[in-house]
Amino acid sequence: MRVVALISGGKDSTYNMVECVRHGHEIIALANLHPKEDIDELDSYMYQSVGHEIIDLIAKAMDLPLYRAVIKGDAQTTDKEYHQPVTGDEDKHAAEAVSVGAIFSEYQNNRVANVCQRLNLQVLAYLWQRNQHELLNEMINANVQAILIKTAALGLHPRKHLGKTIAEMRPILEELAEKYGINVCGEGGEFETLTLDCSLFKQRIVLDQVKTIVSSSDPIAPVGYLKIESAHLEPK
Repeated sequence: MRVVALISGGKDSTYNMVECVRHGHEIIALANLHPKEDIDELDSYMYQSVGHEIIDLIAKAMDLPLYRAVIKGDAQTTDKEYHQPVTGDEDKHAAEAVSVGAIFSEYQNNRVANVCQRLNLQVLAYLWQRNQHELLNEMINANVQAILIKTAALGLHPRKHLGKTIAEMRPILEELAEKYGINVCGEGGEFETLTLDCSLFKQRIVLDQVKTIVSSSDPIAPVGYLKIESAHLEPK
């Protein structure tokens, strides 16, 4: 099956592409929705937006065409069940996405499924409702090189953990899951990731200059993200 992959830049959408290929499908193009140029990070029920600055490098690393559009809609309805499209809702540009890295977000999965059903397209969501501990281990074992690009949870600190790979963070995430019940794949919004390399990339992404932005200095659960100021591709 020829697949257009909806990517955020994070580990989940990346690993779902890896699984698509493993199951015999062909990724023919990438699709991404991003905030307006003057917005670094958008609070959305539907999309990861942090790290959107280098989505074009992912397409170049995979040597695939990239279709991008600015996120214009808002979450007009936040119900988990989603049967009829709502004018202005934030799924309106997701029509070409048939590969999606949703794990437990019914909000996200239902909207993508609804759009694809209207277009008579099949949703390929190999990560859906998988055990997160097993899934994180699989991603690491599959050599998905993803770093934390946003943190927003008890026990995670922007200036300490941002930029760490998921392999480096695995024991920390497992410990925090045991102590505080966080989701080790970040499905509760605890963190976001950015993929710099994987088996599908023909080149790897190198971050040249990043800036740590602490958007909330809450002493219990500070929130911060990496703003990518420059990056490049290099041969593997």
